[in-house]
Order: sequence, then structure tokens, then C-alpha cells
Amino acid sequence: MSATPTLVALLHGPDQPGLVARVAGWIFERGGNILHADQHRDMEAGVFFQRVEWVPAKGNASADTDGFHAFAASLGMQARVTSSSHRPRMAVFVSKFDHCFHDLALRWKSGEYACDLVAVMSNHADLEATAKGYGLAYHVIPVTAATKAESEARQLALLRSLDVELVVLARYMQVLSDDFLKAFARPVINIHHSFLPAFAGGRPYHQAAERGVKLIGATAHYATAVLDDGPIIQQDVTRVTHRHGVEDLVRKGRDLEKIVLAQAVRWHLESRVLVYGNKTVVFD
Repeated sequence: MSATPTLVALLHGPDQPGLVARVAGWIFERGGNILHADQHRDMEAGVFFQRVEWVPAKGNASADTDGFHAFAASLGMQARVTSSSHRPRMAVFVSKFDHCFHDLALRWKSGEYACDLVAVMSNHADLEATAKGYGLAYHVIPVTAATKAESEARQLALLRSLDVELVVLARYMQVLSDDFLKAFARPVINIHHSFLPAFAGGRPYHQAAERGVKLIGATAHYATAVLDDGPIIQQDVTRVTHRHGVEDLVRKGRDLEKIVLAQAVRWHLESRVLVYGNKTVVFD
């Protein structure tokens, strides 16, 4: 992250002539300096997407943030503006699998992620010592079919008290309810151990082995009310053969899961992901 704070705008809306020039002109007129700009046009839908990062003139960061929203609205565009000086507050949900959690925690500890990891939440106590070894607060909230609503209410209360802005499900083996997602109303990133839309739901590696696939994958996506159906952020695959059993697929898959989830979280924190309908535009 640059020592000089920058602003990043993600905008989208109906395509029209001159959008790139008008955005650049607006920033120039306010004394800003563009560092990066990228755009995409959905040819079928006629929708324009752009990510632009700039250094605002001294003392203009707050005014540019507010002003850009109004400017985008005048073009019929929707926009989101973030500052590199802001460190989002993130919580990680885990169960018993630890590989994705270790990877995220180590990347955060090394300074790779520009965020504050403020809590680890779990339905089991298995990873408590691990989390505390990283200096992270660990909260156990058991979840059963009978107590799911009560458990989610406790989770939401804790997230609100900590002002969490992003939840990452690091192989959290519970389905978040529609009520939870609506009440939280902030991004939730999930890692699914399959190349969606193939093998959604539970035991995807067993499903893949039974099907005799030659590729297995992992998918990071935003969680929605429909299981494993949210907007996809990142995916990757590796080859397998008839010689690989379920244990081999699980081992290979765990490596993919770590990499795919780590990339998705990084792109989100760097404001590179623009959600549009049930799809994403990722400015990588």
C-alpha cells in the first residue's frame, strides 16, 4: 500500500460516449493524479464498469469521496469509493478444518492484508489455542438445528459490537441463514471446495471421485441465501486421474482452497471486485 493515501472508485452503469474522459477530467479538475485506471464493457447488456485509483489533492480526500458519488450519479452510474487509509475490520469463521485459517492468519500477520483481523468465531473449540497463538480473540458459539436462530443472533451481536465490515468463512461448516445475511448486510466471502457450479453442497470431493472427473477445483464467492450460488470472485483447478482416491483429492484440494480464498480476500480488500447481478467484474 502506498505511503500516500489514495482513493479507489468502482463504478458501473449504462455505457455512453466519453465516460473515461469525463471521469479523468473530474479528477484532474480537483487536482488529483490518477495512478491506475481500468474499464470493461458488457457488450450484451451495454453496461460500463470502471476501477480508478488516484491521489487526491492535499486535503481533498473527504471532499473527493463525497463528490465522486454525486458526480457518478449525474452520469447515471453507481459508485463506491474507498480510501487506502481505511483498514476494514474483518472476522473469520472457522469450524475444525484449519488449513485456510492458518493461511489467512499468516498473511495477515505478515502485513499482506490491509485490514484488522478483530475476531475468530467458531461453532467448535478445536482451533482456540491456534487462534490465540496468533494473538487473535476466539469466540465459541455452538450451533445446532434447534439453536441456530439464537446462535446467529449472538454472532450478529458480536459482529456489530466489533463493527466488522467483512466476514470470511474459512471452511466454516455451517450454512448462514438468509436472515443472518440480510441482518449483517455486509460482504461475506466463502470458500467452497469445488469448481462451482459442479458439486455444490456437502462432500464435493467424494462426489468428484464418484463421477471420475479429471479436474477438481475450489471457488471463492460471496455468500447469498442460495447455497454455494453467490457471485464468484476467484476459481482454480488442478488435474487428477483415475489413480487418485478421495484422500488425494482432498489433499490437492486443500492447496487450491488456500490460494483461491487468499486471492479473493486480497482482491476484495483492494477494492478490485465489483458485484453486478449474480456475477463479478474483477479488476486484477
